[in-house]
Amino acid sequence: MVYGIIFGCIVLSLLFIYMLLQAFENNLELVSMTFPEFPKEVGKLSVFFISDIHRRKINSTMIEQVKGKVDIVIIAGDLTEKGVPLSRVQENVMILRKIAPVVFTWGNNDYEVNQEKFQELLKKSGVILLKNEIFYMNHNNIALIGLDDVTTQEVPSLESLLEDIEPSSFQILISHNPSVMDMLPDNHRLSLVLSGHTHGGQIRILGFGRYKKGGIEEKKGCKLLISNGYGTTLIPLRLGAKPETHLITLKPR
Repeated sequence: MVYGIIFGCIVLSLLFIYMLLQAFENNLELVSMTFPEFPKEVGKLSVFFISDIHRRKINSTMIEQVKGKVDIVIIAGDLTEKGVPLSRVQENVMILRKIAPVVFTWGNNDYEVNQEKFQELLKKSGVILLKNEIFYMNHNNIALIGLDDVTTQEVPSLESLLEDIEPSSFQILISHNPSVMDMLPDNHRLSLVLSGHTHGGQIRILGFGRYKKGGIEEKKGCKLLISNGYGTTLIPLRLGAKPETHLITLKPR
């Protein structure tokens, strides 16, 4: 009986350590996508995509891997949360700014901090803030549409927002919560949607979790990439849903 209890405690301790170590991994996923509508004159677009940083400090060594390979950095929400010092947010942003211009859209946890100080810090750090706004790249050939977190009261009609986009632009929607897919109008011209929020379930028992693991799927006439996210929520543990960032290369087909 005693040996059984000791053995059980050892197993649980090892599992805890494993989950803690997995939560702080620095995984860079390389993704290549081709689209028939991608503008040939652009050639290709390289995106460093990260979401759900929360309390983590971004690993500089991981960032070194993508230096000189990135055109734009996209943060799809939850850059911070309650209790995270602004100095850490600034440190993370400046690390990302070393590789390319940074675009940010809000996640639900970003609203847990003082908005005036948070936005002031991001603006002073040179971050492009997209709250229900459009940012054009490559002479209007690429349109990045940043939608506010869908759980807020500030989300406009997505249809009206999409109507304002240059029709010939290659359209990428950035939305923290992948449930935005339920809001897409039938006549949208989006090619790619980038989301996070779910953490891939974060802790999956025997392959099962609250949410499905992140990945890429075809949905409602466009590609949807849901990231497992870089940080964690509530507890700094992961199991079966490794943290991830993405280096995405977009090309014409």
